[in-house]
Amino acid sequence: MRVGLISGGNIQSDFALSFLEEQKYDRIIAADRGLHFCYKHGIVPQAVVGDFDSMPQGILEEYEGRPGTVVHRLSPRKDDSDTQSAFHIAVEMGASEIGILGGTGGRLDHTLANVELLACGLSAGVHSYMADAWNYIWASQRPVRLRRSMQKGKYVSLFALGGPVEGLTLKGFSYPLDHYRLTSRDCGLTVSNEIVEEEAVITFTKGCLLLIMSRDC
Repeated sequence: MRVGLISGGNIQSDFALSFLEEQKYDRIIAADRGLHFCYKHGIVPQAVVGDFDSMPQGILEEYEGRPGTVVHRLSPRKDDSDTQSAFHIAVEMGASEIGILGGTGGRLDHTLANVELLACGLSAGVHSYMADAWNYIWASQRPVRLRRSMQKGKYVSLFALGGPVEGLTLKGFSYPLDHYRLTSRDCGLTVSNEIVEEEAVITFTKGCLLLIMSRDC
């Protein structure tokens, strides 16, 4: 089951609506202020999650008691963010894929927490990613093949997530690597690379790799 999770970060409406139409998710979950986006654009989520402390008055009431929509009210004093709670609910629903909109922009602490969710998705066996008008972000513990024709944006950047990435080898890129040990200190080495062949291949022997395909704003 493919789940679209709409969170409360900055959402570029034209992009998000086009992305949702393209993806055709089986279920939609709105996390807190993400419900405001749904309300403005006539989207009816199957689940609504949050403490709703930043929700304009009257919007939540439009969805409470509505058939097919389950509202999960959270305490403002909690261990997980609203997006994290929504992500875990999506996993409990049986999601095999979770795409997050509104997971970037706004507060940097929330964006970083959402990036960590991508690693949680790997642990749960769920393919998860974040997308906005300029970035497509996901994590992998396995080799990755990127076809130039399917690239989202001009640049590909790589980061070690949660620890070193061993034996990193890049082929088909403007800046190749051969069995490199990538750590969090290699801030600039693997940023803004470009695919120069029809297919680029990323391999590594150990670790978790954060991948970002991006375009200039």
